[in-house]
Amino acid sequence: MERAPNAVLHPWLERELTAILAAGPPAPADPPVGRRWEDWLPAGLPPGWADGLPPLRGLLVWDNLAGHCSWEMEQWLLNAGILPLYTPRSGSWLNMAESVQRILVRRALAGQHPESGAQIQTWLADTVCGWNAAPTPFEWGGKRAARRARARARRHAVGGSGACTRRALRRPRLTRPLTLNGLHHAK
Repeated sequence: MERAPNAVLHPWLERELTAILAAGPPAPADPPVGRRWEDWLPAGLPPGWADGLPPLRGLLVWDNLAGHCSWEMEQWLLNAGILPLYTPRSGSWLNMAESVQRILVRRALAGQHPESGAQIQTWLADTVCGWNAAPTPFEWGGKRAARRARARARRHAVGGSGACTRRALRRPRLTRPLTLNGLHHAK
């Protein structure tokens, strides 16, 4: 979909999510921690809030667009066993979805010269299918964090100012006694 109002987007999303849930395994009778409504709902909700809902089957992470917060869409999601989780309004750097989008776009379009919007959409859809077949695990503090820590360890502080050099600075060696105004200065 290149552009779609909510009247088109929501029915499409419902069809896609229904197909995903149908293809997935059924919800376990005794779900482990992290797979229950109680594990995701904010504190302060009355006890038994999720009693009438089906077992939790999935999480949907999306942004805070006004159309995504519609009562009808939220009700459909909850009744399907899907909990919508909204990204923070003022913390786009927290949004891992943007990281995934950036990776997918690079993989789909690197070195390519598309001739139409439809061609870009096809390439992106193919890349997403490939990603879903063998998803990349994300780790906080993985190889990149270790590489940064090694780089920090190779830096040499300069006088406590926060500045640093890549090579250690040689300290000058005094060959004669330190003098002050021509007078010998004893330590």
